[in-house]
Amino acid sequence: MESVRLGIIGIGNMGTAHSLHIHADRKVPGMVLSAVCDISEERLAWANEHLPGVAVFDQASDMYQSGLIDAVLIAVPHYDHPALATLAFANGLHVLVEKPAGVYTKQVLEMNAAAEEAGKVFGIMYNQRTNPVYQKVRELIQSGELGSLKRVVWIITNWYRPQAYHDSGSWRSTWKGEGGGTLINQNPHNLDLLQWMLGMPSRIRSFCSFGKYYDIEVEDDVTAYLEYPNGASGVYITSTGEAPGTNRLEISGDMGRIVVENNRISFDRNRISERKHNHINTEPFKAPESWYVEIPVSGDGGEQHIGILKNFTNAILHGEKLLAPGEEGVYGLLISNAIHYSTWTDSWAVLDSFDHDHFHELLQERINNSTVQKNVSQKVSDVRGSH
Repeated sequence: MESVRLGIIGIGNMGTAHSLHIHADRKVPGMVLSAVCDISEERLAWANEHLPGVAVFDQASDMYQSGLIDAVLIAVPHYDHPALATLAFANGLHVLVEKPAGVYTKQVLEMNAAAEEAGKVFGIMYNQRTNPVYQKVRELIQSGELGSLKRVVWIITNWYRPQAYHDSGSWRSTWKGEGGGTLINQNPHNLDLLQWMLGMPSRIRSFCSFGKYYDIEVEDDVTAYLEYPNGASGVYITSTGEAPGTNRLEISGDMGRIVVENNRISFDRNRISERKHNHINTEPFKAPESWYVEIPVSGDGGEQHIGILKNFTNAILHGEKLLAPGEEGVYGLLISNAIHYSTWTDSWAVLDSFDHDHFHELLQERINNSTVQKNVSQKVSDVRGSH
């Protein structure tokens, strides 16, 4: 195979951007856009006009069976990701799925099983993993430079979205349309980065507010308390209702404290481990000697979506290791589902023994009672894939 022939399902905001990066701008060496698919006649007309030479389909199965593509990028509303991916695997295609992997873990675990059976390259568009800042933080933690984890606090409230945003599509901010609010729409990248850098928490106790700031039925304000296997604790705070918002990540370990804010990393580094200091120190108020260090980071935000597309292409053509394997999409989603579950059941959510079926039942109850927004000025297909 000299190049990867890609098909894109969903040519809303994200699908359109991907198609132009690949077809018009030629930013992904080794990848060619061969086909696109959408249920909207308007978007298909756009494709015919702006993507010359690219085949256009209105049914995913027809595109899958056309013989025109080797891989598919799925950029449709969240609920449809697993079903379309599973069908693609059944047709012998490689798959790259937009985040989140799905809405509930039960369907994503089934998708992962299909991927394993198919043996095809399976990636997820976790483009924030290309950001040198988060790559460096992950390196500092996994190398042991920070020592044993003690606490993490991530305040990520710069996701402000006004009522006009929630009203911009009938699928938005409803259990039936999205399956959640800020956790499933704005926060999948952050939840993925949290586990990618630190590993998975063992249990979560959370407090979500639903429609606190807006006329919506899903969560718009979240505070979650996390516990890790080594006894470390964490707090994760997010909201779409604060302006101006904050994006500050603070990670404490035996060797000091890392702070990430404004795309910069600072490290208050202990000269010796706090645990060692505590063992040998005899002075009542003496803390370990600490040095303030600004951690240099090369690059400016990374290649983002283009980087994931390049990596996916090279994985197919040359066996390059995936930066964001599709199977890992379930981890951030499990944290998201656990936060919902803890609030709904007013109890701890234990991740190792998470009740995927019960969560799905509780979600289905909310879907069955879900409302559909009225007086929407944009068609659903026009706003697909925007976050």
